[in-house]
Amino acid sequence: MAELIPVDDPDDPRLADYTNLTDVELRRRREPAEGLFIAEGEKVIRRAVAGGHGMRSMMLTPKWAGVLADLIEETDAPVHVVTPETAEQVTGYHVHRGALASMRREPLRDVGELLPGARRLAVFEDIVDHANIGAAFRNAAALGVDAVLLTPRCADPLYRRAVKVSMGTVFQVPWTRLESWPADLERLREGGFTVAALCLGERSVTLDELAARRDERLALVFGTEGDGLSPRVLAAADLHVTIPMAEGVDSLNVAAASAVAFYATRPTLT
Repeated sequence: MAELIPVDDPDDPRLADYTNLTDVELRRRREPAEGLFIAEGEKVIRRAVAGGHGMRSMMLTPKWAGVLADLIEETDAPVHVVTPETAEQVTGYHVHRGALASMRREPLRDVGELLPGARRLAVFEDIVDHANIGAAFRNAAALGVDAVLLTPRCADPLYRRAVKVSMGTVFQVPWTRLESWPADLERLREGGFTVAALCLGERSVTLDELAARRDERLALVFGTEGDGLSPRVLAAADLHVTIPMAEGVDSLNVAAASAVAFYATRPTLT
C-alpha cells in the first residue's frame, strides 16, 4: 500500500508532473517526451489503471484519498495529499474533482498489430482540437469501432482534456499513429479494408448507400472541419461518402459526424 504524503508547498518538486496543466503547448511537448499523461477524476483514473497504464504518482485532496482507497492499497506509487488551494496553485486551475494521477504512456503500436480481427477502423486526419479527439474516441468505444488511427499532426488523445472528454474511453479503444500518411492507407487496403472518405463532393455516395454495402472490413476516414480531407487522401480512397443534410446545413462537427457514421455502419453490437 502506498504511503499518503501530505504536501503543502506548491513548488515541491514531487509535484512536478502536475505543474502548469493549463499551458497546452508546454504539456503537448513535455508529456510525450517524459512518457507521462495526466488522468483527472475518479472514473478516468480507474479506467486508466484498468487499461493497463502504470501509475507514476497521485495528487489528491483529502476527500478523494478516501474514495480511491482501494487503488491506493494496490499501488506503490507515491500519493501526495494536498489542499484544494495547493492543487490550484500547482495546476493553474481549480481542480473540481480533486483527484489527479500521473500515468505512464505505453509505446505506440505498429498499425499492423491492430488490423488482425478488426472489422471497423476510424482514421482521423489532422484533427487538432483535443475535445473533438476525445469525443471521437468516446463515439468509437460506444459504437463498435475496433481501432482508431491518427495522422502525425492529430491532437494527442492522452492530453488531459481529450482524456476527460472521452470519459476515459481512450483507454478502451486500441489506437496508434500512422507514420507514413497517406501512404499507410494502402496497408489498410492490403488488410482487406474498404477505405471510405467522409466528404462533400459530386462523386460521393450517401452514408445509407455505404451502410447497405455491408462491407466486412471498413475504414472510415475523417478530416478537419475547415479544409476537410486532403486531396491526396481523397484520391487514395475507395469511396467518397457524404451524410445527407437538411437544406442550409453543409456539414457536422467532426465528432458528431463520426458518431453518425459509426452508428450507420456498425457491425452487430452485443
